[in-house]
Amino acid sequence: MGTCLKGNMSVLSLVLFLLSVQQFWAQEDPLLPFSEHLDLEHNVQLKWGFDKIQGTILFQLSVNTSGWISFGLSPNGGMTGADIVIGGVDNKGTYFTDRHALGNSMPVVDQKQNYKLLSLSESDGKTVMKFQRSIESCDENDLPVTILPMKLIYAYGETDDISYHKAQRGTKEVNLLKYMPRASLSNATYFDITMENFMLPANQTYYHCKTARAPTFDSKQHIYRIEPVITNYDLVHHLLLYRCPPTVTEPLELECYTKTERCMETIAVWGVGGGDFEFPEVAGLPIGGNVGDFFYRLEVHYNNVNKTAGRVDSSGLRFYYTSKLRQHDAGILMTGLAVIPSYAIPPKAKSFLTYGMCDTTYIPKVLETANDLQVFSVMMHTHLAGRKVRVGHFREGKQIDLLAVDENYNFEFQQVTNLGKTKTVKLGDKLLVECTYNTENRNTLTQGGLSTSDEMCLAFLFYYPAMNLSGCESLPHFSSLVSEMGAGDTGTWLYMMNTMAWNDSSINEYQQTLKKINQTVIVVNSFNKASITNGTIPDLKVSPPEPCVRACATKNLAFMSLFLCLAVCGS
Repeated sequence: MGTCLKGNMSVLSLVLFLLSVQQFWAQEDPLLPFSEHLDLEHNVQLKWGFDKIQGTILFQLSVNTSGWISFGLSPNGGMTGADIVIGGVDNKGTYFTDRHALGNSMPVVDQKQNYKLLSLSESDGKTVMKFQRSIESCDENDLPVTILPMKLIYAYGETDDISYHKAQRGTKEVNLLKYMPRASLSNATYFDITMENFMLPANQTYYHCKTARAPTFDSKQHIYRIEPVITNYDLVHHLLLYRCPPTVTEPLELECYTKTERCMETIAVWGVGGGDFEFPEVAGLPIGGNVGDFFYRLEVHYNNVNKTAGRVDSSGLRFYYTSKLRQHDAGILMTGLAVIPSYAIPPKAKSFLTYGMCDTTYIPKVLETANDLQVFSVMMHTHLAGRKVRVGHFREGKQIDLLAVDENYNFEFQQVTNLGKTKTVKLGDKLLVECTYNTENRNTLTQGGLSTSDEMCLAFLFYYPAMNLSGCESLPHFSSLVSEMGAGDTGTWLYMMNTMAWNDSSINEYQQTLKKINQTVIVVNSFNKASITNGTIPDLKVSPPEPCVRACATKNLAFMSLFLCLAVCGS
């Protein structure tokens, strides 16, 4: 009897544990990746996510109360001028209104209801309200959500009688659109991978590489934060850290790309103007344990404009890690136009487009186990001529989204940015990286290459769960390009390109040729096994953001407004 009871208790404990794990993981919502407690007692929690392409932001406010709850954007942290929503669940059902505050009094209901209620529930002493609005302001009573830190206010009551909140209110400043999570771990531990007193040559562009073993760990750890360690901001253009395959077993330091590079799986990336990067709470970069005792290659791109000799540099990256593992291993995938000098950007171009395509159909060709990518952040990269970068997302031949967009790309400010929500890239989807360049001040061709005066068109995708992938890129099929332009061989093509009378007509014709010819599509795994196929560039469309979000009905709207809104929503 005792043994049986003990066995049953063990089974029950296991079931309860699995249920608790299932409940824990179920809390992850890809549309609400960011979270902050707005009060010190953790009674008020705000979750949110956004879609800059669609121009919308989604909120979920959870408050430990069975009464009314409210949330607002305030210009100064107080009531006056604040853009506020109030909602709750009473004995008649749910109520929800978009309001604005004229002072320290009951907020006035807006004529235009620009917040859309998605769900509102009350259970076990907690009220949860999910709602959506436009990022931009839609009328004079709304405040726009900006890229700067904003003052968020909240208040709540113990009943559904909306009256004075007493001490149940507060303010917290949060950057909603450029949020960077900060893990609050005691005794933070980190390691550095840097150059050590490297003396630069008198070259304007120089790539230096250092291959070394990372610290060893008995068990698997997760890297959750990456910080740049820069000793010469005027010299360091970007940093990349690659994980090497097991065949690399010796340290090495030399100029990059002077021999065949075997370490090509991107682990970390930093660009000029960027700052720290912290992974979302559900993912971390794996190191140690079953990840293996790998070597890593640090690549530093030095842009020594004055060609000064003898400058010493010890720049690199700092990695914060924890043994408290997160749900997923994260990875970074390099996509875009392969960095090979087999294409060129003509001079005198106001707006010249290049394309690089990642066809995820071929990922299973280089991996035994492949899975969909849950993309949460991206870093886009060109050099001096870059003006815009867009990443289109295609499924079954149709564009379904713009994964990321930078309509005002700045070479001096390159940063990993959160997408605002986790986006799923299914196996079989295509990703198209489109870059726009301006070469009006140049008189010669701009080659694809490593130099700052050359060009690149790349998007580094941060995703989970990690796969052993290093790159998914494309480039124009060179022999097709030579043939399409009427050149018999490479020499003739180079002569044509260098002697061409470049004007709007010839630039446009060349751009269209690059796009319509076959592309060489390349997918490479961490061990340099490659799949090389042909593909074509799809058409990328950019749609304007959705108009202002409108909520159809509130009991405070006039009858005619209600009638018109219902008519519009029902059509």
